Amino acid sequence: MIFNSSTERFFFYSIPTILFSLLPFFLISGPFLSDLSISLISVLFLIYCVRNKNFSYFKNKYFYFFLIFWGYLLTNSLINNFNLDSTKISFFYFRYGVFVVAISVLLDNDYKFIKYFFYCIFICFTGLILDGFYQYFNGENIFGFKSGSTHRISSFFHDELILGSYLSRLWPIFFGLSIIIFKQKNKYFSFFILIFILSEVLIFLSGDRSAFFYLNLTTIFVLICSKNLAKLRIIILLFSVSLLIIISFIDPTAKERVFDQTLSQMNLLDKANEVTKNQKVDKKNQENQIYIFSQEHHQIYTSAYKMFLDNKFLGVGIKNFRNFCSKPKYFVNKKEFCFTHPHNTYLQILSETGIIGFLFLGVILIYFCTYVFRHLLLKLNHKYYFTDFEICILSGVLIYLWPIVPTGSIFNNWLNILMILNIPFLIWSRKFNKI
Repeated sequence: MIFNSSTERFFFYSIPTILFSLLPFFLISGPFLSDLSISLISVLFLIYCVRNKNFSYFKNKYFYFFLIFWGYLLTNSLINNFNLDSTKISFFYFRYGVFVVAISVLLDNDYKFIKYFFYCIFICFTGLILDGFYQYFNGENIFGFKSGSTHRISSFFHDELILGSYLSRLWPIFFGLSIIIFKQKNKYFSFFILIFILSEVLIFLSGDRSAFFYLNLTTIFVLICSKNLAKLRIIILLFSVSLLIIISFIDPTAKERVFDQTLSQMNLLDKANEVTKNQKVDKKNQENQIYIFSQEHHQIYTSAYKMFLDNKFLGVGIKNFRNFCSKPKYFVNKKEFCFTHPHNTYLQILSETGIIGFLFLGVILIYFCTYVFRHLLLKLNHKYYFTDFEICILSGVLIYLWPIVPTGSIFNNWLNILMILNIPFLIWSRKFNKI
């Protein structure tokens, strides 16, 4: 990027840099400030491109692929069970692609501001760890916020039970950036190891089972694919597991939710008394049927699949699952379990955008698997396609591509921002390989 004046540099570099660095704080506050930030960054970058008549930043196959996907979402919203909410989401989805390009260009211009982003994540993790453990021991956080659910920890998220999701989704970026900033030799790095250990424990204590699974998934990926991180990651893991074992003996509540309750909800344990009042099922089904995660999940997954069968090519329309799941034809066992989305990315894409929309996700998954497989083949000969930093970032991408886990809505702004944060770092590292 070339700036013709200090004013231009302020608006097109300094402001986007500040907004990007503060995203970890904004994500804690909720979706509004974080979404406003990426929107402002995108608008400022587009203004810069128009002023300088330079659109070369968008001329690459990845952005073209995104444009085609965006075009399909918009077209689908306009012609398929039209509703204003669906069209608004589809139209403004464009900002995510522009944001990724904008941050990638800023990193090309001056990658040093990565440190600002890193220290913001560090402050957020430290604050959440201190406040989260305070809430765990006292029942409320330092501001008097109580969790939205018994035996769950929410910290600054108040009644939103997304503490584990926040930590697990930012963990790979935080860990990866710490590697390139400190290179494991800095005298302060041992302090960051403590932060990693405590954050892993807090994810478990938060009671977010998906987040705990994501953490383990990224751990396995790093252990298998990294060049020099396996020993460090095992050390962190061993300390975390040791603390979790001790805590589980003293207070088995978190362990019961993450493990026992999960098995009970899947009907893999013959313990009727472990099924909570709002999860009771008839005795016959309880004895004979195994559920996918829980009875509710099983039934909304089945409903989503039925919607797909009825609308194979275009789906029912973006954000329209909520409008169709209440129809009796999509009930299971004559019971209505209606939610705003299917709680699984792949089923949501299938049911709301059909086979055509699913092809885009399929291409991304194949692309990801192809390059990871190439990396593993090279690793057999002690060669590496990806750096350790890139493996950390890719482990963060894997969270969103893993098919068998309950998820939030693929069109949720908060989740989308956490997802796309990985992409600019990966593009920057692949282009310059500064590690």
